[in-house]
Formats: sequence, C-alpha cells, structure tokens
Amino acid sequence: MLSPQDQLTELVRALETQQHVFATDPLLITEKLQTEKGTPTQKLHRRASGIDSNGALTRVLGKIDGRIKGIITVMSIVWCVSGFLGLFTLLQANVINFFYVLVCLLGFHTIMLVSWLVLTLVNRGKQSSNWFASFVSPSHLIRGKDDITQAAVGLYERQLQHSGMRWYLGKFSHQLWLATLTGMLCAIIFLLIVRQYSFSWESTLLSDRALITLTHLLGWLPNMVGFDVPDNAAIVQSRLVTDALPLSVARQWASLLVGSLLMYGIAPRAIAWLFCALIFSRKKMRLDIKLPYYQKILNFWQRQVVDADDFTEITAPVAPKATVSAGEKLVALLEYPSDIEQWWQIGVEHLDNSDHKIEDFGIVDDRDDMMRLITYLDQNPVQVLLGINNKALPDRGTLRKLDQIATHARHGLIVQLLNDKNTDTSAAEGSLIPTSPPAVRQQQWQTVLAARKIGLVNNQ
Repeated sequence: MLSPQDQLTELVRALETQQHVFATDPLLITEKLQTEKGTPTQKLHRRASGIDSNGALTRVLGKIDGRIKGIITVMSIVWCVSGFLGLFTLLQANVINFFYVLVCLLGFHTIMLVSWLVLTLVNRGKQSSNWFASFVSPSHLIRGKDDITQAAVGLYERQLQHSGMRWYLGKFSHQLWLATLTGMLCAIIFLLIVRQYSFSWESTLLSDRALITLTHLLGWLPNMVGFDVPDNAAIVQSRLVTDALPLSVARQWASLLVGSLLMYGIAPRAIAWLFCALIFSRKKMRLDIKLPYYQKILNFWQRQVVDADDFTEITAPVAPKATVSAGEKLVALLEYPSDIEQWWQIGVEHLDNSDHKIEDFGIVDDRDDMMRLITYLDQNPVQVLLGINNKALPDRGTLRKLDQIATHARHGLIVQLLNDKNTDTSAAEGSLIPTSPPAVRQQQWQTVLAARKIGLVNNQ
C-alpha cells in the first residue's frame, strides 16, 4: 500500500486529470510552493494537502482504509476464537494422548507453513494470484457514484494489483495463523489451570526406546528455553495410561505440550510474519514522480528556481530604451509565433516598407534557424528587431540564442516584447501547470536586457 500522503497525492493526480473542481485551486497552490524549500516528494505532499483544504479526499481514503483494516481485525479475532474453541473441544477427556493432540495442533499448520516456504522459493520474483484483491475490493466496501469515491476506489484497486502485495498477503496469512495458534495456546493454558489431566501415548509399531528418542528430540528446542521434558522413566510410565499419573509427570508432559506449541508453531509463524513485513516494506508501492504529470510540476518549480539564481533581482533593473537606426532592418520572432501581422509596426512608429528596407526572417527556433540567421547577419549589415512572445521565459537556451544574435548583428539588436492577450488565457484554461504571471516575466526580461545593454521597444 502507498503511504497516506502518497495516496492523497495520487488521488489528487487522478482527479485533476479528470478536471475535478477542488476546494482550493491547484494553480494557486502550485504557484505558492514555488519558493518553498523541501524535497520534490515533500512539496508534492504539501501541494496535495493544500488542494484538499476541506479534507474531503482524506475522509474518503480514511473510510476505505479503515474498513479494510476492520475486515483484517475481525478475521483475526474470528480465527483466534475458532482456535480456542477447537482446542477446548479436543481436550475434553481427562486422559490425553500426547502425540495425537500434538499432531492435531501442529500437523496441518506445519504442512501449510512448509508449503508457503516452498512456493515462495519457487515463485520468487513472480506475482501470485491475488485472491485478497477480489475479497476486499474497495468497490464492495464503499458505495458512491461521485468523482472522489470512484477515483479513490480505482486508486486502491491499483494498489492491490501491485507486485509487492504478495508479501502483504503472506503477512496477512501468517497473521491469521498466529491468531489461531494464540487461541489454542490460551485454551491450553486455561484448561491446564482449571482441570487436571493425565498424559499417555500409544503405539503398535514403536518401542519404548523409539518413543524415548522421539520425545527427547521433540523436547530439545523447548528445553533450550526452559520448558520441562519428561525423563525416560516418565515416558515409559505414560504408555497406555488409563488412570491419573503422578502430578509431577503430568506437569512435565503439559510443559512439553505448551513448549512445542510455542517453539514449533507460534515462533516459526512469527518469524515468517516478520520476514514478509520486512520484504513488503522494501517492495511496497511508492509515489512515481517520473510520471509526466509530476514532471511538469517539478520542472515548473525547478525552472523558477534556476531563473531566480541566474538573474538575481536586487533593485528591479530596467532595460534601456531602444534606438531605431535609419539603415536596413531584419525582423524576427524568437521561438513563438505572433497572431498579429506586421507586429513590428505596433511598437516602432512609422516602421514600414515604404521608409525602411525590412526583411521578415520569420521564427527563430531550432538550430537550423539559428545557423541560417547567423549566416544572413554575417553577410548583411542590418539592425535586428527581435519579437519575443510573452510565453517565452529567459532560460539558458533562450538567452544563448539572444547572445548569438546580438553578437552577429552589426548594426545592433533591439527587442520588442509582444503581449498576446489570448496566449495567457488559453494557457491557463488548457494546462494543469501554471506559467509565470505576465508581470513577473516582464521584469525577468527587463533584468536580462539591462544586463546586456540591449534596447527594449516600448509597446505602450
């Protein structure tokens, strides 16, 4: 399972891609976190918590998680009670056949434990059939047709299909066996306290010597942790007993029975449960920040940080006013097209083909465009008027192009910032990731042009 914070973050992603309306606008939260410190995962967690400001998403996730845990708890209690009642029924006689009871206690359990171990080794790296996913499917646990409920159900079902769930299922299976064995242990201790038992053993094929050897082998591990083991005389004396044994002998057999249940039943299951828990913690599902959705958010945050580091704004520099020469002109757009024809006439008065020889180069975007433009500038002494759309950010790649153009423009370079009103609106409506506010981008370009002493055309 994902952690609660990862679950909330994934649920926000699922709902945002479905154009869900949240309590708080995701764009505002994303912009607010631009300058905050923290790892990418921590910032994504804070973003999800901020978007879920009314806690509606958290409540739905908590409801599903609580019901799954409730089912597991109820099943553990039922298994514990069944183990207690089963052994309580088995130990109704006053004289108990020790080995018969021991086989009833640990026989099937041991077979299942060995089978799990063999299957784990054989199916290593493979995903087992996920019966648990169908048994506790979230669609059976919570009803609701709203977007949040449906997205939360889908999120939990994807988690249940994850490959790491095989270890969660192993942990759950061992937990049920531990509950059963614990119920049996409680029943044995309770009955040994309130009733007095005699223990015997019977065998047609095995001799006394064979049973003595078997008993000592069986009692070796319990004896290591302090449980009593019947001595040779007690073992021989307990064969075919129909009446009460001496109390000291009965206590030795009772101690061996309890010790065997602990050391050969509960202890191996506890080790298997701990092993599955450790492997599951390593292989459990985690937030995949490499998804395109998260990469767009992280790139936006990182790009803002890089720009701020490259162009430290101390006193908000202002670019110098552009001076239009009387010579030939070359007009070009940097990376983005413009919806306005002859856009250069907006900022520079009387700049038209009748008064100036103007060459419209078009858009300068890729490396081929740059090579073609530099070749033209090297062969023609012109002044370059470069139009920059309000979507363009002064990142390293854009500034590298700007510096190359300024170097090769023999009669100088001037810049005109194009404020296309339709651009910001469409970007805000059609993208999940916000761009920088126009005022911020304007000041960024002012800082860049001022540092390079490149004139800026006034569009007002």
